[in-house]
This record gives sequence, structure tokens and C-alpha cells, in this order.
Amino acid sequence: MGCFNPDRSDLDLIVVINGGMPEQPKRPFLDMCVDIDSRGPAKGIEMSVVREDVCSPFEYPTPYEFHFSRGHLDSVKTDPEAFIRRMRGTDKDLASHFSVICARGECLLGKPIEEVFSEVPTGYIMDSIRYDISDARESISGNPLYVTLNLARALAFREEGLILSKKEGGEWALTRIPEEFRPLISAALADYTESAETVYDTDLAVRYAGYMLDRLT
Repeated sequence: MGCFNPDRSDLDLIVVINGGMPEQPKRPFLDMCVDIDSRGPAKGIEMSVVREDVCSPFEYPTPYEFHFSRGHLDSVKTDPEAFIRRMRGTDKDLASHFSVICARGECLLGKPIEEVFSEVPTGYIMDSIRYDISDARESISGNPLYVTLNLARALAFREEGLILSKKEGGEWALTRIPEEFRPLISAALADYTESAETVYDTDLAVRYAGYMLDRLT
């Protein structure tokens, strides 16, 4: 998407396998994920392992065989075997991830994307987005960069069907939201693209989240 910033970005990876993932290989796979994460960008990696048969035809909520992200490191260090047992289930967020893969993704190894993934229905994408942003009013104060730009790209999809990066979403929103909120968007964009030292107006951010949620729901 042309906006990777090693100080602000993570790497989103989907691994597609032919069948289920047996328990035995999960521990060395987890160890590999931890190693890759330690050598990655500041926010590390987020990786889900899914079966090919849930990618086409698309299944929702989408089952996954394994998941890892930087936010789970404490659990991994405390009890890796318990973590492995928990990391299997369904994840609504995968609808959004799959839609990005189909529109903007790159295949690192294996079959072409169009041979593995079928189109994700718009209704599932919107349900996935609403699930992801449901706590935006509460979470924007603690994570203003991510929530501000994530809401912007969510609205771009809701109103124009666009699959955008956080940077592109922020740029799109600058001309489509009330002027009151544009300084917040501009600050988040500078923070995201330039790793700028940014002080956010918390009250403005909470009002922005409420406004965007009203347009999104």
C-alpha cells in the first residue's frame, strides 16, 4: 500500500494450509513466529493460519488453526503450551484481512491469491468492521493514532467501497468530514507517516469517534 513505517507499522501475514494444523508442529511454529517478530518492525507481526477450504467459498466467522501477534508475547512466555491450546477458533477480523488480501495483497509463496481466496461479501466485511470499531469511543484515548485512522478507512469502505490503508483512509477523510475533526486526522497522519511527536486532544478524539460511529452504524 506504499505507507509502511517501521516505527508505526506491523506486518500482517496469512498462512493458508491444505488441511487442519496438527498440534505437534505448533510449538516450533510458535517459536519461529516469536523469532520473526523480534526481527520485524516496531509493532512486530500478526499472523493467522487458516485452512484453504474456509477461504473459498468464504466462511464467516472465519475459523483459524493458529494465531500470533505481538500483543500475545506475555502469554507465550508465561505458558506457551496453554497459549497454543487457546489459539484456535473463529475470528471476525479475518473478513477484513481477506478483503485486503484480495484487493491489495501480495503472495509470498504458493498459489496466486485469486486461486485461493473468493470475494468476501460486503455484508461480512461491514460486520467485521463494526466488530473491530465497536469500542472506539473507549479506546481512542489510549490509542489515538490507530483508532483515528482506522475509523477513517472504515468510513471509506462504508460509503465508497474502498479498501484503503490507514494513511489512505486518513487522506480520504480530510475532505469528507467536518472541519472540526481535520486537525485530529492531520496529526494522526503526521504521527503515522513521519513518526512525529504528537499530542492529541483527547476530548476532540472522543467526539470524533462518536461522530464516525454514528456514520458507520
